[in-house]
Formats: sequence, C-alpha cells, structure tokens
Amino acid sequence: MPAATGHDCARAERFAALLREDRIDEALDAGLMDYRPCPSCAVATIREIATAQARLRTAWAARERYRAREARLARLSAQREARRRPASAMQMQAALPEAAAAALARALDRAGRSDGA
Repeated sequence: MPAATGHDCARAERFAALLREDRIDEALDAGLMDYRPCPSCAVATIREIATAQARLRTAWAARERYRAREARLARLSAQREARRRPASAMQMQAALPEAAAAALARALDRAGRSDGA
C-alpha cells in the first residue's frame, strides 16, 4: 500500500522477490539502486534490499579498482617497452650502416682485385 509520501511498498516486495529469484538484472532495470525504504516497508524486505545494494556497490567498486589497475599496468608496460625500443632501435640503426659499409667495402675490394688480377 502506498505510504503518505507516495512510496509504494509493493515495489520493495517486488525487488525482494526478484533478488530471491536471482534476477538481479531485472531488479536493477526496475530501479533497485534508487530504492529508498520507508517506515511502512517490512524490516526483512528493507534488510534484504539494503544487503543486495551494498553487495552490488562493493562489486562495482572492486571492478573499477580492477579496471584501473589493468589500465595502470598496461600504461607501465607500454612505458617500459617504449624505453627499451629506442635503445635497441638506435643500436640497430648504428650497427646496420657500419655492417653495410663493411660489406660494400669488401665487395668493392674484391671487385677491384678481380679486375686487376
């Protein structure tokens, strides 16, 4: 029965029934997290809904912490990789031209010896 404030205690009973049936998504869609009890609602129903709300808030906070940690680890990994990459890329760039110059010098030397020999 609606209370004087316009609160519908039947809505609380519906939330409790959905929670008992493990139909959390339906309860959320129906406004579970916005539910505020009134003095007319049954104490057991209020407790059941409050427990579910607290459990969901805790789970969502944990999920946010996990996502933040994953993002932080990905960022640190990318930074670590970026620090490694330039050093190895510079070493390769420095090594490749010397190796190429040495190979070219040997090839030219061989070509010069074969013409004159």
